[in-house]
Amino acid sequence: MKTKIVGTGSSAPQNVVTNDDLAKIVDTSDEWIYSRTGIKQRRIATDENAGTLATDAAKRALENAKVDAQDIELIIVATTSPDYTFPNTASVVQSNIGAVGAMCVDISAACTGFIYGLSMAEAYIQSGQFKKALIIGAEYMSSIVNWKDRSTCVLFGDGAGAVVLAAVEDETEGFRAVSCLHSDGSKGHVLTYGDRAKLSKNEQDFLYMDGQEVFKFAVKKVPESITEVLEKADMKLDDVKYFILHQANIRIIEAVAKRLGQEMEKFPTNVANYGNTSAASIPILLDELNRNNILKRGDKIILSGFGAGLSWGSTLLEW
Repeated sequence: MKTKIVGTGSSAPQNVVTNDDLAKIVDTSDEWIYSRTGIKQRRIATDENAGTLATDAAKRALENAKVDAQDIELIIVATTSPDYTFPNTASVVQSNIGAVGAMCVDISAACTGFIYGLSMAEAYIQSGQFKKALIIGAEYMSSIVNWKDRSTCVLFGDGAGAVVLAAVEDETEGFRAVSCLHSDGSKGHVLTYGDRAKLSKNEQDFLYMDGQEVFKFAVKKVPESITEVLEKADMKLDDVKYFILHQANIRIIEAVAKRLGQEMEKFPTNVANYGNTSAASIPILLDELNRNNILKRGDKIILSGFGAGLSWGSTLLEW
């Protein structure tokens, strides 16, 4: 049994917030932000939230796949900024799209969440339990950042991306993904949010990040993860058409490309327009590449995520 991404979709708030807009509320500037991150603007929700963004992305993915929502048997939503603790966001999406009876689950693996979710869904399909799955990365990051902290509020944006994954019987179609997924809980303190001890005392809690530690972690672990997955697949770097990395910071992506000895042309980016959308960043970029006909049948691509946990992982698949 092989699997295939048969459709993609994405959604972002209409409200665009530029670096110059942020300079009006915190001590920063367009030059300061762009030179350090590569970000020019981000989408910030006004009327949207994680559930509405996830639903919109799901509907677009289903339309792109030409799949009816009632045929979806599994919905996985990767998010660290859900609208509710429960019901989970996947159940919200299920209700909104009419995917009656589908198994619904949220996973919390921050910026690596979509990679984890895709790997889980593929395993379910490979086992024969399901034939069609919807995997979504959706984030309402603007609801958890401190808008007075210039070191973090300039980085994040809101959005959602989705893929429809389906079983294929034809051995000439689809792929058997090769994945390497990891976590290191001993480093979890460098990127945190949602401390119940604070909340129980009626204290505000915002996203906290030790930027330098996260940067060092990412530029070390991402190349290692990509190398690991290639070795597992018995393939070489030159066999890969595109490396689709979590869109956290252009400097991280450039550093990874340099360590791997690959040209930046193989690392498509959209961080300038969306900022860091956490679990949504990879599927949003994947949808852009798909809809612009950049991805061609047979292309070998690697998806690689990294973030809170600390967590990281890479998946090699064929388009």
